[in-house]
This record gives sequence, structure tokens and C-alpha cells, in this order.
Amino acid sequence: MTSPLEQKKIRITGPSVVTANRTWDGVVVYRTAQQGWSTALPDAAIVSTSDDARALLAESAADDVGAVGAYIAPVELKGGVVKPGNLREHIRSKGLTIDLLPA
Repeated sequence: MTSPLEQKKIRITGPSVVTANRTWDGVVVYRTAQQGWSTALPDAAIVSTSDDARALLAESAADDVGAVGAYIAPVELKGGVVKPGNLREHIRSKGLTIDLLPA
């Protein structure tokens, strides 16, 4: 049987990263080249082909203890600086969009 990740047709048109949410607090994290997670976008492993993206996503999905909901997200490289590649990722990179109620 083929896994769902292998069945997905992944098409990327530029530099991309894998992002998810950390399991214990929901913070946005990015998959690193060292097979870990970081809250800093510049630490993310950047891929530029569909095969590399598929491999990074499969590796990330297998780590469902550290993070959940992994998916591929576009990024922009401007002057050696990594920035979110679309509005959704820009919003996610800034953190919470609401104030939390006191405990």
C-alpha cells in the first residue's frame, strides 16, 4: 500500500520549507537540516525541488511527537535573508493574532 505522502503530488515553484506547530504549546516551528525543529525561520532547511520537499515532509510527518500538521510553505530569499513567501506564512511567523485571556 502506498502512503498518503507518496500519493500527494507536490509542486513547488521556488524555495520552500516545512512548517508545523509544536505539540506542547502550538508555536509555529520549522524543520531544520539537522532533523529537528526551530522557531526561527532562518534555521529552516530550504528545498527547491518537489522530490526534496516530499522527502523533508515525510521525515517531518514521522516526528509527530515534536510537531503536528507539517506542510510545505513557500519562502523568499532576499539578499541572503529568508522571509515568509505568502500572507498566511507571514501572519503565522508573527505569532498569536489575539490577546490571550488571563489564566
